[in-house]
Amino acid sequence: MADFLQIVRDKHTITVYNKDMIVERAEHIVDFHTHVLPGIDDGSRDLTETRGLLQEESQQNVDCVIATPHFYADRFSVEEFLKRRQRALQSVLDDSKITAVGRPSLCVGAEVYFFPGMGRAEKLRSLCIEGTDVILIEMPFVQWTEDVLREVREVISRQKLQVVLAHVERYPQFQKDQRIWRQVMDLPLTIQMNGGSFIKDRRRRRMCLQLLREHERALLGSDCHNLSSRVPNLEEARRVIAKKLGDGVLERIDQIARELLKGATEMMLEQDDETS
Repeated sequence: MADFLQIVRDKHTITVYNKDMIVERAEHIVDFHTHVLPGIDDGSRDLTETRGLLQEESQQNVDCVIATPHFYADRFSVEEFLKRRQRALQSVLDDSKITAVGRPSLCVGAEVYFFPGMGRAEKLRSLCIEGTDVILIEMPFVQWTEDVLREVREVISRQKLQVVLAHVERYPQFQKDQRIWRQVMDLPLTIQMNGGSFIKDRRRRRMCLQLLREHERALLGSDCHNLSSRVPNLEEARRVIAKKLGDGVLERIDQIARELLKGATEMMLEQDDETS
């Protein structure tokens, strides 16, 4: 059986209370976009892969992983999605081979693909990161229109949700007309960029660095899906950012993540002696 650890944050320090053990770490790194829950989408296939993903996150000093499985409104109802997500999460919580030793804490949310009417969708809040009003939205990979702008604006103003745009660096190539792009980016929201975009492609790296210069509210996510082609990679991405823009930008990213996750349901497991 697994027990929860108590996690207490104080500014830049995370303290984990585990019975008689207290561990302090000087920073709190969040992977804000992952597909680590097993068997729910095109991410982790099973518990074995989930263990490997979480172990890799731990080795890269990631303190908190946000599990954000894909949600498509035209494929599943919100209720069905939440049941499937809970089953996947419970399988992780029940797995005695996943322990608190070096393992990040885990929060759950969703990567919600944009859909018409989301600005007024009654159950949209259920897809936020648990315990928060933060929603991760994947935007359409086409030219954005006035309708897209209106929907995102209503998610913010009518639904009163804090919007994070997933892997924002992937959309500009579709925005031949930059007008709507600029208006969306000017909304009071947070942008998230993928770690791999700072590593693999020089052109995309330059774009991401420029986005970090231009936008105060930015986050990092690995968007990891597996242990082969789409892996956890925040360690290398953060190295690039520190080298090009300085440690202050990383501190800003970490601070924004802490602010957004205030009140989040954060889970961390320990292994009983009998299963050690």
